[in-house]
Amino acid sequence: MKWIGNRISFVDDASKTTIVIHAKDIGWMKGALGAWVAMWFTLGISVIAWGFASEQRSDQEYIIVSIFLAFWMYYALKISRSWAWFMWGKELIKIDEASLYYKKSIRKYGKSIPYLLENVSKLRLYTPEEKSFQMAWEKSPWIIGGERLEFEYLGKPVRMGLKLENKDATLLFKLLTKRIEKQIKMNQKRQSL
Repeated sequence: MKWIGNRISFVDDASKTTIVIHAKDIGWMKGALGAWVAMWFTLGISVIAWGFASEQRSDQEYIIVSIFLAFWMYYALKISRSWAWFMWGKELIKIDEASLYYKKSIRKYGKSIPYLLENVSKLRLYTPEEKSFQMAWEKSPWIIGGERLEFEYLGKPVRMGLKLENKDATLLFKLLTKRIEKQIKMNQKRQSL
């Protein structure tokens, strides 16, 4: 196993390359996100107990509680997913003879999506402007996004490399480019035989 920076490891075999990108270590913010999740669930349970336990509520109060709970549930899922990502998340990339497989995994959960190499095009680095709103948003510790690599697959963009530093993203870009070109050349040789 070889390493690119602190977060990216890869194994190079004759027929495939496997790359693992671990979630960014945000240190003490993991605890803060965990506390936020706990407080958010406590708030939601309290509102559920207050809003639906009493039979003295009017229809308007039930509507208000229901709207609040819809808002609460959306953010409960978002916050929980972000916390779980920073605790146990990783991106898995595998390049073999025919495909590039990409999976965002929390522990072992996640779906591996195959992309045929012949349909992958325009692999490039993606970096938003330094003082843009998007860069500020992506640097927020509760945001999972911040993809630094993208390619086009059948005309649609596919992004990967969550919260990578520019140096690591550049090294990963070079590795992916070389391995994809290598597999495409090997496929062309096999087909010509």
